[in-house]
Amino acid sequence: MGESADRVILTDVTLREYGQNVPSPFLHLFSPQIRIEIAQRLVRIGFKGIEVLSCVNPRIAPAMSEEAIKSVGQALGRNTSCDIITLVPNKAGYHNFLAYGLGPDGYNHSAGVFFSAVEAHNVLNLGRSIRETLTEVKAVAKEAVSAGVRLVAYISAAFGFRNSETGNVLRAEAEDIATYMDLLFDLGASVVTLSDLQGVADQKYTTKLLEDCLNMRKGKDIGKIGYHPHHVSGPKAISNSLVAYEIGIRRFDASLGGTGGCVTGAPGNQPTEELVRVFEKRGIKTGLKPEEVSALADSVEKELYRKIVLPVKTPL
Repeated sequence: MGESADRVILTDVTLREYGQNVPSPFLHLFSPQIRIEIAQRLVRIGFKGIEVLSCVNPRIAPAMSEEAIKSVGQALGRNTSCDIITLVPNKAGYHNFLAYGLGPDGYNHSAGVFFSAVEAHNVLNLGRSIRETLTEVKAVAKEAVSAGVRLVAYISAAFGFRNSETGNVLRAEAEDIATYMDLLFDLGASVVTLSDLQGVADQKYTTKLLEDCLNMRKGKDIGKIGYHPHHVSGPKAISNSLVAYEIGIRRFDASLGGTGGCVTGAPGNQPTEELVRVFEKRGIKTGLKPEEVSALADSVEKELYRKIVLPVKTPL
């Protein structure tokens, strides 16, 4: 996409990832109104991408009910300065995406499709094999692209998945991940983001996997590849992001306060406010003012994180 060497694009995932973990007794605090306020502030601050909603079954994520999604979508409206991303896990989710008015005839969100690079996690997270999931992803992508829906894609557990029983880390081959990336770009995804679902990769492995994938694809689409690290340690996640930057990655996902994580029990994210600060301190332009992002993070911590008790998940 021609981004300059010293500029990155950050996507804040706070509202979607944190929201998917908020239990029903606290929905009065994580209300559509406060989500709208946070999303609007993220846009005003200058974010070019934010994840806000997910068309998952509300039994899994109560905050993502039809009523809440419609309310948030309507209030945010169409936005030309920021890409608002809504995840769609399957055909049913995609059809709800359209029915809720989030498609190009409505509020024009990007639809985010996803699957795991590791079979065990894909079954745990989506209830079916990678092969079955890819069949559905292809169908959703074909329908979305033909309808003019912007498409983005995520490969979860691209850096590995820790088995909860043995403690061993299961890893996909770099060749498989590169093949998945080819497929997703061919399907019409404008961005493909690789996720370190549980923070299982150190700087060395992060470097190796990314370099292998880039080399196999001969550097193709490098400006369209994103990095999304989950980690119990924000500084370690940011350290991995810095090595990803050195390799050539220019798109990064982060969450205010480093909260969030997969409903399967993955840890949080790298803190948006700290990532902005670190990049800007190194002369890497984010298009954001660190003090404004930090002020928003402080506000979200006060209004949400200190008041909402998230369910305790067994680390995977």
